[in-house]
Amino acid sequence: MHELPVVENLLNITLDHARRAQARRVLALNLVIGQMSSIVDDSVQFYWDLLSQGTLAEGATLRFQRIPAIYRCWDCGRQYPLDGQHLACPQCGSVRVQLIQGDEFRLESIDIET
Repeated sequence: MHELPVVENLLNITLDHARRAQARRVLALNLVIGQMSSIVDDSVQFYWDLLSQGTLAEGATLRFQRIPAIYRCWDCGRQYPLDGQHLACPQCGSVRVQLIQGDEFRLESIDIET
């Protein structure tokens, strides 16, 4: 349910850029979503289809690119991907780690027809 306001903002941003570019219609949106983000692709698609009806963006394809979670160890400095099972640093075993990639959600680009 938290995807609804996210998609509303996404649509507003898209329509604003499309109008400024004098687009006839929006063809596709390229979205980047981190592995640790709580955004669900199917929910985004559902709300997009609902909210974009009757706009320049109706029927636009949503392309989802997932970004893996990457952590950095505060103790030894190693960067490593989350393996799905263990959060501890594989080099030194520390759990003093920081997520440096993987919680993002962003609109990378918009494809339009002019």
